[in-house]
Amino acid sequence: MYHWFALRSVPLVGNVLYRRLLDRFGSPEAVFRASDAELASVRGVSSAVAASIRGHDPRAFAESECERVRRAGVRIVTIRDPDYPPLLLQIADPPPYLYVKGDPTGLEPAVAVVGSRRATVYGRTVTARLAEDLARRGVAVVSGMARGIDTAAHQGALAGEGRTVGVLGCGIDVVYPPENRALFARVADRGALVSEFPLGMGPLAENFPRRNRIISGMCRGVLVVEAAERSGSLITAQMALDQGRDVFAIPGNITSSGSSGTNRLIREGAKLVAGVEDILEELVPRAAAAVAVAPPLPPLPAGEAALMAMFGADPLHIDEIIAKSALTVGEVSAMLLRLELKGVVTQLPGKFFHAN
Repeated sequence: MYHWFALRSVPLVGNVLYRRLLDRFGSPEAVFRASDAELASVRGVSSAVAASIRGHDPRAFAESECERVRRAGVRIVTIRDPDYPPLLLQIADPPPYLYVKGDPTGLEPAVAVVGSRRATVYGRTVTARLAEDLARRGVAVVSGMARGIDTAAHQGALAGEGRTVGVLGCGIDVVYPPENRALFARVADRGALVSEFPLGMGPLAENFPRRNRIISGMCRGVLVVEAAERSGSLITAQMALDQGRDVFAIPGNITSSGSSGTNRLIREGAKLVAGVEDILEELVPRAAAAVAVAPPLPPLPAGEAALMAMFGADPLHIDEIIAKSALTVGEVSAMLLRLELKGVVTQLPGKFFHAN
């Protein structure tokens, strides 16, 4: 990872240019070996950028970061790794690599949940309930590990025995807020913690808008709960729209300034959410439509293939599938949702499923 860290430390090389350099030269190490003429062939590399790459000494940062990663027991997932979140690759400026604790795979589909740090009891209660319902239906919950709505979202997903991801606005070895230390450990165990920021970096104010694009970028949609005007949650919602994601919102008290931004989102076209089905009915058709125009699917994983082998001409009720498979309710729900997203099964009224 030395050269990945080294290239990231070069002044004037941001995420977009980093990716262009990778595409042109194949590896960060090869970038440092390139001539000025070769560097100039990359769009966005000016003479100043080329001079920065050729003249910058990255050794102190790269060596230190390699050692800190080793000591912290952190994984580095690069943009070239199969474990890199696939939807995140679609945004304009994905981080060239992520610091990861836990397992970032198997998180499709995912929904982001964002909202106020100063959440009301109503906001926290509704968030936890919806996150738990999403988790029980096999949808991963992504949030920012902050106080208030974020914390309730992660706790709800864990209560639903599902996967959850915390995207940090600080180094992955920094616990912020400090009272969430136990939650950090649980999220890393049942999903993943991810950050693009170097180890040891504190929760600087300018980090959080950058973090928000990752929260929305990893997901098919963003659910906003209790957001005031000009809040970070509304910035995330706008990023989601720019990234082509769905935006959902929980209606709030019309007399509360803490819900004014959320209610405005609904007026402007965000999907009003009163229950988990309001999210799933948008999530599944969009995914199914994408599958319809995609190349032929690869063979199903063993667990999903075994589940499909149970189907015949007649639909099966979810209880019958659970009994036949000897899996838990959560495991079967997650598999069925993934199969539904792939267009392999269709859910019928009454929790019956039909093989397509």
